[in-house]
Amino acid sequence: MAETTLFELVSPERLIISKDVSMVVVPGTEGLFGVLPRHTSMLSALAPGVIDIYEEDVITERVFVINGFAEVTGERCTVLAEDVIPVDKLNPEELEETIVKIRAEVDNADQADADRLNKLIVQKEAVLQAMRSVKL
Repeated sequence: MAETTLFELVSPERLIISKDVSMVVVPGTEGLFGVLPRHTSMLSALAPGVIDIYEEDVITERVFVINGFAEVTGERCTVLAEDVIPVDKLNPEELEETIVKIRAEVDNADQADADRLNKLIVQKEAVLQAMRSVKL
């Protein structure tokens, strides 16, 4: 049997995945990184993007994550994500509509709220760009 590492994916609501995998590829803020068994310990912030889960050198599952952190040790990779969406459930059009609604709110907001909403728009646009780049 091939060597494996434990992969755990956790959202604020629950543990989503916990299984032994041959490799996992994670979207870090500094770029994609692969985690194999006996990987060097590290901590990385996540960027919006797809996690590819490999078993026996084949991608068996793909999930889209939005923000969070990944902790890697020699035995495991734990991803704590703000939001997790199955790749086949991605809906960039819905997110575009949300961004349009937030932009409309900016027009009627005071300065403090407008600043907060503009930051939210930038975050959502980054997620939208990552969604559009996903190859199904």
